Amino acid sequence: MIDSKERAGNEEAPGEPQEGDGLNRFAWLLDRLAYEPRRNGKLALIANYLRTTPDPDRGYALAAMTGGLSFRNAKAGLIRALIAERTDPVLFALSYDYVGDLSETVALMWPAKHGANAVPHLPEVVEALREAGRTDLPRLVASWLDALDETGRWALLKLITGSLRIGVSARLAKTAAASLGGIPADEVEHVWHGLEPPYVELFAWLEGRGPRPEATDPAPFRPVMLSHPLEDGDFDKLDPAEFSAEWKWDGIRVQAASGLREDGSRVTRMYSRTGEDIAGAFPDLIEELTQDGAVDGELLVMRESTVQSFNTLQQRLNRKAVTARMLGEFPAHIRVYDLLVDGQEDIRHLPFAERRQRLEAFLSRLASPRFDLSPIIPFASWEALTAARADPASAGAGADADAVEGCMIKRLDSPYLPGRPKGYWWKWKRDARLVDCVLMYAQRGHGKRSSFYSDYTFGVWRVGEEGGLELVPVGKAYFGFTDEELIELDKYVRKHTLNRFGPVREVTHTAQSGLVFEVAFEGLQRSTRHKSGVAMRFPRINRIRWDKPPSEADHIEVLEAMLPRDAS
Repeated sequence: MIDSKERAGNEEAPGEPQEGDGLNRFAWLLDRLAYEPRRNGKLALIANYLRTTPDPDRGYALAAMTGGLSFRNAKAGLIRALIAERTDPVLFALSYDYVGDLSETVALMWPAKHGANAVPHLPEVVEALREAGRTDLPRLVASWLDALDETGRWALLKLITGSLRIGVSARLAKTAAASLGGIPADEVEHVWHGLEPPYVELFAWLEGRGPRPEATDPAPFRPVMLSHPLEDGDFDKLDPAEFSAEWKWDGIRVQAASGLREDGSRVTRMYSRTGEDIAGAFPDLIEELTQDGAVDGELLVMRESTVQSFNTLQQRLNRKAVTARMLGEFPAHIRVYDLLVDGQEDIRHLPFAERRQRLEAFLSRLASPRFDLSPIIPFASWEALTAARADPASAGAGADADAVEGCMIKRLDSPYLPGRPKGYWWKWKRDARLVDCVLMYAQRGHGKRSSFYSDYTFGVWRVGEEGGLELVPVGKAYFGFTDEELIELDKYVRKHTLNRFGPVREVTHTAQSGLVFEVAFEGLQRSTRHKSGVAMRFPRINRIRWDKPPSEADHIEVLEAMLPRDAS
């Protein structure tokens, strides 16, 4: 990566490659973004690149930043094999351990052959990666790496592995694109799905050279509306009479859409919150959506009208194929809480209260046991809602407490808007659970944290086979601490290292010597991957207990008592 001395907010830093510099211009952008901490600084960098870079280069760059590129045969294993042929494997292992990032390590260690080949352009790379077979890829990638400098090699490898890690979300990149035409980012979201890289029609519209792109898909993805966390101080500003409340289910946010093609055939799809079509894994739901429309809801597993825990739902997730046995044992269900399209009519502009009435009618017409209405929580005051949130089962949630994450609070007059608009939807999650754990292993981070041991595996005590106490891992966390605390933690890891395993260090962890973390998490599940038999969901470091001896950390029985009833 290039030197970072001049990075802080200087959008037009010297050394920016020009239009004819091929992939180096894209590499320069990624490198600057990786070191730019400010949101507005990142927006300016992306917008300037898109404004000054021609088609189709800028379209492929936008696709890379929004997760729109994937290459079937280009994987991290290919990169490892190429560098193994060109360097001492021991030296590479030591360097990778120090750097902590595969792309950066290979970019720095690749034997330079300046002028060996012409510097490739981004479209050339993308199209070749899509079309090349397994046998052709090693030669092709090696020729590009020979032609590029260190930063160019790093950017190429990030593109291949699909892990940019430059602190840019898809929404931020789309916002930068929207700024080219001075239009709201939501307008880009509305037309985004259905477009394909390199987005020539999109840029023509943004720059006033062409019409607004219109999707012809009868069941397209609509950008989801998100909520803001509710803080205690927010209640004083909100009138409970203006809001509706419902349960926040511990499932997967999905959108299901169905419509007719011009030939009369039906198209039905199910999307994740990011727009990935996951319909193939849920045929039991797809066949039930026989009405034109689009619903927003939570993917769950239901048994005997009771919502099951997330641990049960996981049996259906991330599977390319499902068996008849799996369909029977883990019946998928969508608990619907919004209607986006009713028949052929887009009703996202209507207030939530009216959409809710139309949703009830829609589900009545659909009459499917696989789709039901998310129940409203009756309340007249915030105190009443507080009581319901504390005891979901007695408040009519119809589910084990571990299947409910908290409450959703929505303004009755709120339209359905893309992104996270302020003042409309709020999420009020249950208080996190806390346990004291002991640090066992530490691993180097990625990107800006690649020089720090910032990923921490921790465990709790249990009685071993020989009767004594032993630590068993229950989770891994890499956030929840400040930059200043990270520096102190990194020093601690280096000073108390017992063993090294590649990029991982084993840290002193006995009853007398070690570091205790107060860990916050949102759920537990059985896990065969962990020696403890349990794993945390969404763990984070809540406090560093420099004052607490490891012997006073929690035991496995504390966690086992928190397991959902269907996982015990």
